[in-house]
Amino acid sequence: MEFSLGDFSIVLPPFFITIFAIIILFFLVRWSKQLETGRYKVFIYFLISTHIGPGFSEDTKEGTFELWFPLGFIVVLFYMFLSKRKHPSKMKASILGCCVALYRLILHYAG
Repeated sequence: MEFSLGDFSIVLPPFFITIFAIIILFFLVRWSKQLETGRYKVFIYFLISTHIGPGFSEDTKEGTFELWFPLGFIVVLFYMFLSKRKHPSKMKASILGCCVALYRLILHYAG
């Protein structure tokens, strides 16, 4: 979606991505209100969980083969299980981040 305003224009992402971003932000704000202290931590858990990276890479005759994983979610999951402070809101935010990471994986392999 593009809005032309004289000499410049504002370019927005597709409508469904904007709607999903608003829904994600709504859930993160709602879950952050459940924490007594450190309400920003829900957003940090979400952002770290959305990271994807190559877990395996190999050079072949046709090119480079890379197998990507949601590495951020795996790191947050290990941290949550080793930590003494477990809160359901943090786990919900990291699972939501994993869903976004899986969407990014689908886009990576499809494109």
